[in-house]
Amino acid sequence: MSVPLFNGAVMTIFAREVLEGTVIIGQYRTVVLRAPEWQDPEKQKQGLRAINMAAGLAALVAIILIICVAIPLGLLSREFDEHVAEIIEGVSKVVAAFCILQLSLKMPKFLGLYASKKGEDGVEIGLSLKSIRFNVAWNIWREVAEIGVFLIPFFLEGSKAKAIPLSGLAGIAVGAILGAIIYVANKRMKNKTYLAVFMAVLLLFLATGLFTGGMHEFEEVWGETQTLYNYRAAAGGFFNEKQLPMALFKPFGYSAKRSVLQVASFWTFLCFGCVLHFWKWLSTKKIREAQELAEQEKAVAGEEKALGYQETSPIEDKNSGTDEENQSGADEENQVADEEQPAVKSE
Repeated sequence: MSVPLFNGAVMTIFAREVLEGTVIIGQYRTVVLRAPEWQDPEKQKQGLRAINMAAGLAALVAIILIICVAIPLGLLSREFDEHVAEIIEGVSKVVAAFCILQLSLKMPKFLGLYASKKGEDGVEIGLSLKSIRFNVAWNIWREVAEIGVFLIPFFLEGSKAKAIPLSGLAGIAVGAILGAIIYVANKRMKNKTYLAVFMAVLLLFLATGLFTGGMHEFEEVWGETQTLYNYRAAAGGFFNEKQLPMALFKPFGYSAKRSVLQVASFWTFLCFGCVLHFWKWLSTKKIREAQELAEQEKAVAGEEKALGYQETSPIEDKNSGTDEENQSGADEENQVADEEQPAVKSE
């Protein structure tokens, strides 16, 4: 029996993880290209280089780890403990969810929509090279490592591993194209307010999807809760989140089958993120009002100072003039005096 060289599940794995990775990289690139504090060409070049280097090195490290784990397991034909893999994946997703939620809260600050007490509109304390390297490296490493976790069973079965190269390339192409579409949309949105809202909402749903997926991994290990709905088989499996095209929406929290824990996790995390954004908006409103009041007080103080200076200045003599005018007046007086002296002598 011949082994197929293409596997839809493998392609879906690659497409989903690559999409998540490209969205994260695209968001950081957009901030570096659009944020006010990154408009210096040299600094902008350093930021883009930091993103590329962090992503490339993190992916390389993850691939090396995958190879180091997969080859010995494949050669020794040892079974991979699925429960351990699910726990590791669950912890990774939950940690990543909070990291991306933090990024969702920071994106509007980086673009000047949210204000900061430490700097005007928060731009002075925006992205640093250190934070770029850490966040990009961690998230890209996580995405590539998750691909490895999913692929290890295929390596263990030996024959099914033949489908990985072609399926993986197809999945990478699909995920990269969709990620590029999102990136281009970010670049062409000229209004930074709309851009900040779009990026914040996109990342919030990405974080929500990761948190829900992580909690479901724990649920699969320690027992699943009651299923609330399941329409995976509807329309010939079109709505199944494990198959294309709906699999591409799974990173953002979509699922055609939900348990009680999944529903509770999804809405709890999403509401938590919305509350944090609302708190940020209220804080921004108060900070902006305080800044406006401080500027008004500063302007009034400047006007009072100028008025006080005018009142205390000495009044100038009306007859005072420039040096040239005074000299001209003196010459005229001398000439009149010279003309009057002969008249007096003649008398």
